[in-house]
Amino acid sequence: MASARSAPKPPRPTYRCSECGWETVKWVGRCGECQAWGSVAEAAAPVGRTPAAPVSSAAVPIGEVSVTEAGFRSSGVPELDRVLGGGLVPGAAILLAGEPGVGKSTLLLEVAAQTARYGRRTLYVTGEESASQVRLRADRTGAIQSELFLAAETDLGAVLTHIEETRPELLVVDSVQTIGAAGVEGVPGGVTQVREVAAALIRVAKTRNITTMIVGHVTKDGSIAGPRVLEHLVDVVLHFEGDRESRFRMVRAMKNRFGPIDEVGCFDLSSEGIVAVTDPSGLFVGTHHVTVPGTCVAVTMEGRRPLLAEVQALTTPTSQERARRTTSGLDGARLAMILAVLQRHARMPLHSRDVFASTVGGARLMDPAADLAVAVAIASSNCGAPTPRGVVALGEIGLAGELRRVRDLEKRLAEAARLGFTVAVVPAEPGPVPSVPRERNLDGMRVFELHDVYGAIEFLRLSQRTRMEGGYDD
Repeated sequence: MASARSAPKPPRPTYRCSECGWETVKWVGRCGECQAWGSVAEAAAPVGRTPAAPVSSAAVPIGEVSVTEAGFRSSGVPELDRVLGGGLVPGAAILLAGEPGVGKSTLLLEVAAQTARYGRRTLYVTGEESASQVRLRADRTGAIQSELFLAAETDLGAVLTHIEETRPELLVVDSVQTIGAAGVEGVPGGVTQVREVAAALIRVAKTRNITTMIVGHVTKDGSIAGPRVLEHLVDVVLHFEGDRESRFRMVRAMKNRFGPIDEVGCFDLSSEGIVAVTDPSGLFVGTHHVTVPGTCVAVTMEGRRPLLAEVQALTTPTSQERARRTTSGLDGARLAMILAVLQRHARMPLHSRDVFASTVGGARLMDPAADLAVAVAIASSNCGAPTPRGVVALGEIGLAGELRRVRDLEKRLAEAARLGFTVAVVPAEPGPVPSVPRERNLDGMRVFELHDVYGAIEFLRLSQRTRMEGGYDD
């Protein structure tokens, strides 16, 4: 009896979330850390201590480690090199995620073709399409190269065999959710399968110095499908985004171990393929033969790149009890705040008028620096006077009607001056309000600093009181 009482009790089972690794002593349907449903399962019993094993290479002082093998190599697509920080790094694992139909496969096929054109062997593995379908796209986009090898596989073992036989310098896998690993539970695309497939591909990439680009799907809320460990395993996470109604596409770096994460790449997607857009500002600025009311140009920052975008507004009297507020490319809540500030601090009666605001070319303006341009466009439409030609307006609007400074102001103004704009209305430095706006010159542009939104509207002669006086007098 005594020996039975002294026998050690078996360890209690633990449960672990497959998404974030959170552990609990009892099973729950929803993870208490990442709030994922159905991701908590019983964890395997802990094994004994791992014995020491032979090392693959001896440890050396960090100053003696060679960096030549990890140098950047151009992908052949300048805008992608910009986002990556210089190009492709041997042995790097890059995850490219985006919505269906946004152009992920077209972009990676172009990268594979450009890499092969430089004489570097490339292997393109497709699990979503047949080899003939990819060949048709390659014919259409001009991606036929002798060093570009194509394989249609959905089995991880077969993919590893192709890598062993081909020995590529660049590997493209489209997509990780379609590749399955034998002997691993779950179906392709499941949490366990995606984790095993990604880990095997990255392990081969590191040991053979193969740059690996993996396509990943996204969920309905825009996040990358599969376990979060997938994003931790790779070196670079890129998001490919764009409006289906527009040909314009953007690549953003969400994680980058080799460069900045605040860069964006701009592309033009058409039936002939995908082309890098090195100067995208012209896509978002309309061309008007005559000045029209309700327009103003803003300068927004996409990563480190300044982009000019035109804001258009239309105000009309309404017979409805509640006026309409409709936006396209702008934040609706931000527009409501700007309208309230205009009505309170600029004495502009907008409660009885429908307001429609949009951007040109499908641009999405989430930068607070576009607040002043939205306010100027609304004031211009409301009073029926066009904004003076060659004017850009940038600044964040506060609830008290004040104009707040924005980051990278000089860089924004330099881009506007490069594109031919001659007058800029910007927020003033904190301090006493002068009787006249402070003026300075920058690259041939006249920059006027104002303290509040009412002063900016009066300066541009867009208020009801001064609408008959014309525009800005050069």
